Amino acid sequence: MAVNHYFQGGRGIGNDREKRLHEDIIIESLKIFGQDIYYLPRVLVNRDLVLGEDTSSRFDDSYLLEMYFETNEGFAGENEIINKFGLEIRDDTTLVLSKRRFEEHVASKTTLTAQGRPNEGDVVYVPLLKSFFEILFVEDQEPFYQLGNLPVYKLKVTRFEYANEQINTGNEVLDQAEDKYTLDQLQHRFTLEYGQEVLTGRGSIQLEDSFNYDTGKPAFLMNEDFSTTSTLQTQSPYASNLDLNAEAGYNTADVSDDILDFTERNPFGEIDE
Repeated sequence: MAVNHYFQGGRGIGNDREKRLHEDIIIESLKIFGQDIYYLPRVLVNRDLVLGEDTSSRFDDSYLLEMYFETNEGFAGENEIINKFGLEIRDDTTLVLSKRRFEEHVASKTTLTAQGRPNEGDVVYVPLLKSFFEILFVEDQEPFYQLGNLPVYKLKVTRFEYANEQINTGNEVLDQAEDKYTLDQLQHRFTLEYGQEVLTGRGSIQLEDSFNYDTGKPAFLMNEDFSTTSTLQTQSPYASNLDLNAEAGYNTADVSDDILDFTERNPFGEIDE
């Protein structure tokens, strides 16, 4: 044999018991130095096979796991930047997750889009930061074959941009994000006493004349207190750049008090003479 069989078990350095011990030490380290983080698998409802996206995806479950921030000196990425569309927050970081723990507590209990591993597009919630992060990439070969084993995933994540996805995990802390930030008007429909919806059976009261001839869509009995404007005002003012627009003078029809002109006539924000 080319390698010393007293030190290698035929499948790389170390035997199965040494690899198990190595994984146990990693898991213990994550439990000591890591953070409690919720993993939310994304459920695809109506995937667009051309664009590869699903505008009506949802999150039905959450799983508590221990993960470690690899970038412990702060967020990577461009952080806060201001462009012609307003303020963007690009906080990126890397989370280290034990493969064995993921297989035991997530992969074996739910149906994932790509089975057996964390999926790009899934979301994690960090209670310490009270923020959601979306998984952009899953690195599964770093560190590279220590003891002939690949014991961890490294999740490359960035701040999650909420787009009215349904969050019904049963965890109040997670589910309240949908109640606070959703702009989906159908989330504010009235519900029958028995939880059934007339005609469609999903929990809302539908008008007797259920067709809106102006829009061509079903008409629902809505809560009169709901409005998109009031919902936006309950969010961070930076979510819709309300503070920035006011300071820049964009909240008025008069352009004389605007700091920069971002109209199509002047797309790069140069000040006209």
